[in-house]
Amino acid sequence: MTPALDTPREVPPGPVRTCIGCRQRTAKSELLRVVAGAGADGQPAVCPDPGGRAPGRGAHLHPTTECLDQAVRRRAFTRALRVTVGLSDVLLREHLDQIRETTDRNWSSSS
Repeated sequence: MTPALDTPREVPPGPVRTCIGCRQRTAKSELLRVVAGAGADGQPAVCPDPGGRAPGRGAHLHPTTECLDQAVRRRAFTRALRVTVGLSDVLLREHLDQIRETTDRNWSSSS
């Protein structure tokens, strides 16, 4: 037997999803859902869906630029969202920057 099969993995409570960037299984609540939508210019884009209620096929991603970069490099959005045209990730990058600024501001003000 292989050692990887002998060690049980710790499964988080509740729904579990796989990040399309790093491919790690994580609790759904820790991931950001994204959907295929239209950007400001009307072109197809990856849109953040923090509430998880947007219609259509969704994919999940850790809210970090590292996972976003990995997903873009591997073309994971096209595969996961099943779209045939290239998607812009500008809206998603703006959303992640906004999350980071809010987190940094809250952290620095609590010191």
